[in-house]
Amino acid sequence: MKILIAYDGTECSDAAIVDLRRAGLPAAVEASVLTVAEPSMQFAQVPSGAAMGGMFIPQCAQSEPSGGQLLEEAQSFAAQAADRLHCDFPGWHIRTESWLDSAPAAILRKAHAWKPDLIVVGSHGRSGIGRLVLGSVSQHVLHNVDCCVRVSRHHLHSQERAIRLVIGMDGSKSAWTAVRAVAARNWPARTEVCVVGVMDSRIAIAAAGTLDGAMPVVIEDESRSRLAKAFREAARDLAKTGLHAAHLVLEGIPPEALLAKAEKWGADCVFVGARGLNGLERFLLGSVSSVVASHAHCSVEVVRPPLD
Repeated sequence: MKILIAYDGTECSDAAIVDLRRAGLPAAVEASVLTVAEPSMQFAQVPSGAAMGGMFIPQCAQSEPSGGQLLEEAQSFAAQAADRLHCDFPGWHIRTESWLDSAPAAILRKAHAWKPDLIVVGSHGRSGIGRLVLGSVSQHVLHNVDCCVRVSRHHLHSQERAIRLVIGMDGSKSAWTAVRAVAARNWPARTEVCVVGVMDSRIAIAAAGTLDGAMPVVIEDESRSRLAKAFREAARDLAKTGLHAAHLVLEGIPPEALLAKAEKWGADCVFVGARGLNGLERFLLGSVSSVVASHAHCSVEVVRPPLD
């Protein structure tokens, strides 16, 4: 497994490192810690740059003392992250890279070149000219890569408690990919999983309006029955791996319902597929992934199938 970890030295970024202890990751991983120092605006238009050792200085940045200081800081942060990862995951092969560049551009370029299976980013990062930035980068990464993305949030009080996972399920291929991703991880004993489906109240209202105010009972019942079967199958498949699995059907607006369930239950992570069902299907996830990733109180993994 190849994991790209974007790190900026902030408390949020540190929390993302700690959060990986509860991500069910394998003992053998090839990890790359990428720390990006953004150049100040005054150097943004000055052409220069070249590859130097383990560092990459793009054409948009100038090799001036300020840029050098930023790179030194970035290297220090990357080394700090690598040391912490070695302590938690001694079997991992970890390398570090420090770039002077735009944070989203650097992460995407590294991802497209290296093709990781998972990208890990913190939910917030540093901001301001000439500082290391991750902040809203998480959303930019979510929408522009082909691999899985974990937006990490960690709460120290949860370390001694059994891991709790929520999987958003709508019966789509993308949702099943999320189920399979959870099933393939190495979770500790007592890990609990809740497979959650949401009857989208907006679709029901819209459909009723187009059908003279009434949803055909046969269509509604068939949809519920088909998708309830998918939830049961998902929970059963997860239970076969030793997980304590249950399933739950809610009604409401999908992202709001998923977020409420995750927060109320104290979930450590929500797994969702990148795409969901459309049209009059009752269980929608579609763009829900970006909403959940932005507003969850816990970590969120947006899962995509591996590239062929």
